[in-house]
This record gives sequence, structure tokens and C-alpha cells, in this order.
Amino acid sequence: MLSYLQAIILGLLQGVAELFPVSSLGHTVLIPAILHWNIDRSSDVFVSFLVLTHLATALVLAGVFWRDWVKIAGGLLRSLRDREIRADDTYAKLGWLLVVSTIPAGLLGLLLEEQLQAIFASASVVAIALVLNGAVLYAVERLRGRETGPSVADDGKLAALSYPSALLIGLAQCFALIPGFSRTGLTMAGGLVRDLGHENAGRYAFLLATPIILAAAVLKLPGLFAGGQGVGEALVGAACAAVSAYLSVRFLLRYFETRTLRPFAIYCVVAGILAFVLTR
Repeated sequence: MLSYLQAIILGLLQGVAELFPVSSLGHTVLIPAILHWNIDRSSDVFVSFLVLTHLATALVLAGVFWRDWVKIAGGLLRSLRDREIRADDTYAKLGWLLVVSTIPAGLLGLLLEEQLQAIFASASVVAIALVLNGAVLYAVERLRGRETGPSVADDGKLAALSYPSALLIGLAQCFALIPGFSRTGLTMAGGLVRDLGHENAGRYAFLLATPIILAAAVLKLPGLFAGGQGVGEALVGAACAAVSAYLSVRFLLRYFETRTLRPFAIYCVVAGILAFVLTR
């Protein structure tokens, strides 16, 4: 069982690490292991706690991007009504791209739920995954080379992605089902490989995070409240996650206008190595 102090720490950490490309799940597994908290990290109660804090983050993202989601929902409904996606309908195309990107992780999450949950108990495996996450981010930045100028938000550029590119980004997101790999980082990496700028890759990552996290919450939350265990701690953790997530997304939207993933890549490698040593 989590104490309220532990719930607050993990909630604040989740809201930051979910949106920064450093893996919230990885940190949520490693911090209790390093601090020797007596928590069964593979238990249904702990996983449900994580889902609730993720849900809080998703709701914050939905609030920050609510204007985009209204346009996307309208575009999807138009395309269904007309049975076509018009070439000039930016938000209909963007909506279906997000659907395509969501499918791979959604299917794998359902098929491999028990196997993935078991990884939560292995801090060493998570530490290695965090190092690999940093290596991937650094490699993608090296492949891109030097930035030519500030990245400008443009939903038209997002909608110009091809469906194979959206599928590639969705497949990259699948690795984030493993604690230690970052959903934001890998989604951005997929977008950067498909020639999006950092700001647009970040926007796509934040939009894509919302449906997959909400879907996971629908599956896991009934188990949390049905058992009656840890509900208070989970609600406090979720509130803390919401606050830190809001501050994080506001910061990152500005950060990625002019900066890259390199600092986060270096952090993941260093933190992963240290965590591996400390949890042995």
C-alpha cells in the first residue's frame, strides 16, 4: 500500500515524467526501488494507481488542447457523414491519422497486459530500458543533424503526414508499453524521422497520448474502486499529477519551439545507469 506522502511524490513525478520524454512508468518503478519502499509494484492496486494518475494527465492534455479536439471531432464526424476525407479538411485527416497511430499500442496493450505488468517488478530491466530510451532519442537527433530554425506549430503539417507515417509513429509508441521507454519521446522520435519539427512532433505526441491513456483508464479504474483499497491515496496522487502535468505541457510547448531532445537523451542514459547500479 502507498502512503499519502508516497502518493504525492509519485503523482508529481508522473505528471512531469509522462510529458517530458523520460518515461513516467520507468521513474515510477525505479524511485520506489531506489528508496526501498515496501510496495508491490506489479500488483493490480499499484497499477490502478498509475492508471488514475495517467488519467489525470490525459484530462489535463485534453483541457490544454480542447480547441484542437473540438476541431478533430468535427472533422471525424464530417468524414463519416460524407464517407470521404476531403483534401482540404485538415482536422478530418488529422483525426484519422491519430486513430491509425493509436491502434498498434492499443492492441498490444490488450494482448500483452499480464506480461507487461510483470515487468513493473524488475527495476533492473526498467533501468536498462531507460538507457535504451536515451540512446534512441540521441540517435534520432544525430540523424536529423542541426536544426535550421525555430519549429512553428502547424496542424496542416501534421495532417500532411501519410498513413504509413502515422502507423510508424504508432509502432514507435508501442515500445512505451515497457516501463523505461517514454511515450512522448518515442512518439516524437517517430515524428522527427518523418520530417516533423520538434514543436509539431511534440504536439502530435501530446494529442496521441490522450486517447491511449483514456482507454487504459476505462479498463483499469473499475478494479481500483471495486476493491476499495488505496482510493484516497490514488485521488491525491492524481491531483498532484494534474498540477505537474499542466505546468509541464506549458513549459514543453515553448521549449520545443527552439530546442531538441538531446538533454533528455543524456539524462535518460545517466539516470538509467545510476538506477541499474543502485537497484542491484
